[in-house]
Amino acid sequence: MQEKKNPVNQINIEISEEVGEGIYSNLAIITHFPTEFIVDFVKMMPGVPKSKVKARIILTPQHAKRLYKALKDNVTKYEAMHGEIKDHGGEITFNLPIPTAQA
Repeated sequence: MQEKKNPVNQINIEISEEVGEGIYSNLAIITHFPTEFIVDFVKMMPGVPKSKVKARIILTPQHAKRLYKALKDNVTKYEAMHGEIKDHGGEITFNLPIPTAQA
């Protein structure tokens, strides 16, 4: 296990090797209710008709807003260093074409 320390607040945070490896996600589905935000991280693969939620994070509205602000701040810093992130835009489609086999 790795241990990260924050000298300002003296908070110790541990992360296991498994969690530290991370999970790839190319789609996030966000649902909200009065008391919580639910973020499902999905890995979609071309040609695979069924995708799986790889991780689910449940946040209070206050923590969701903090996450939003932190992401916005980090994207701004990233773009200042590396240039604008291109948004290839458009609506997300869930009906991905499935290639057919040819002989």
